[in-house]
Amino acid sequence: MKILSSWTSTQKHVVAASFMVWTLDALDFFLLIFSLKYMATEFHASIIQVSLGTTLTLACRPVGAYLFGRLADRYGRRPILMFNVFVYSILSFCIGFVPNLTTFLIVTASFGVGMGGVWGICSSLAMETIEPKSRGLVSGLLQSGYSTGYLLSSALFGLTFAAIGWRGMFMVCIVPALLLIPYIYFKVPESPVFDVSASNRLSTVSVLRTHWKLTLYAIFLATALIYYSHGTQDLYPTFLLKRHGLTPGQVGMVVTVYTIGAILGSVVFGSLSQRYGRRRMMIAAALLAIPTMYIWAFSGNALGLTIGAFFVNFFVQGCWSIIPAYLNELSPAGARGTFAGTVYQLGSLFGAANLTLQTEIANSYGYGLALASVAILAAIVITVMLMLGPEAHNVSMKQPQPVAI
Repeated sequence: MKILSSWTSTQKHVVAASFMVWTLDALDFFLLIFSLKYMATEFHASIIQVSLGTTLTLACRPVGAYLFGRLADRYGRRPILMFNVFVYSILSFCIGFVPNLTTFLIVTASFGVGMGGVWGICSSLAMETIEPKSRGLVSGLLQSGYSTGYLLSSALFGLTFAAIGWRGMFMVCIVPALLLIPYIYFKVPESPVFDVSASNRLSTVSVLRTHWKLTLYAIFLATALIYYSHGTQDLYPTFLLKRHGLTPGQVGMVVTVYTIGAILGSVVFGSLSQRYGRRRMMIAAALLAIPTMYIWAFSGNALGLTIGAFFVNFFVQGCWSIIPAYLNELSPAGARGTFAGTVYQLGSLFGAANLTLQTEIANSYGYGLALASVAILAAIVITVMLMLGPEAHNVSMKQPQPVAI
């Protein structure tokens, strides 16, 4: 692509590192999703009880987003990103050694803190380094790391689960994560926008006092998006295993197909948002997903489920792909490392009950209704909020204009 050829070596390394960090973070999280059934058996617990681990992971992410984000705003994106990668990779590794349900819940909550800091730092570092004309594409590439992590976790699950089990999968994932640290150290410079001067760092209180309406809007939007994304992904492997009786290998194949759709949707809609606007393309993606949800949730065979899941994830992650650019363009310049990541992860907190909620609905009314009802409602809420919300398309990252809401 012509736009890629115009990037400097530094910009390419920054985007690559940000993508890989978010990918491996998502890989570790989705291993939890694929392993729920087997963890429940080993811990002599129900899937609902074990799914509390993913709820705690999501719920604790805002803590990490705030702590690591404040550190990134104070000491720089690059050093805190390396520290954050180290923390979450070690905590993910520890999941492979938990002896019982209680320890599992404690470790997954701690992992959520480590996981929470990554997105805000990566997105701010990438958006502050590239040219404004590349933000849409980079936003799509960065957010596709989430789907790529899902793809890698499904491949790892399908190919290695029989040999090493769920514990082994968490253990081997520490290697690529730790290899990222020297890559960032040698190849990724500090953000050109980051200013070490104290005068350019906003306190949390001042940000909330000045931008409270924007903060509430971003949190509510992120919450709806969490239900939209996790509502279409978290329960689906269990749905395929329990409702349709697919084997782990077959589930891995279905997930591979629909995750490829998610990656393609991220790149397509992220790029289109550069030309047609962030909100407009997010609304389009949210609404286009709805007609595809019937076959995704209610098809009676694996082929129909796979086709439906491909298109649902194409549009759902297409909507999500614009969020890195959208939130960072709205963020106060002196608190971008904190603001974008924290509102994003607060959405995770308020959406943390998604899997437990969907599991309860599935137990009472069936998996199809549990999947479709949450996804459709989330799509409608997202559309309404974006129609009423602000936009700061291509705003300067150094001195952004005030955003009215």
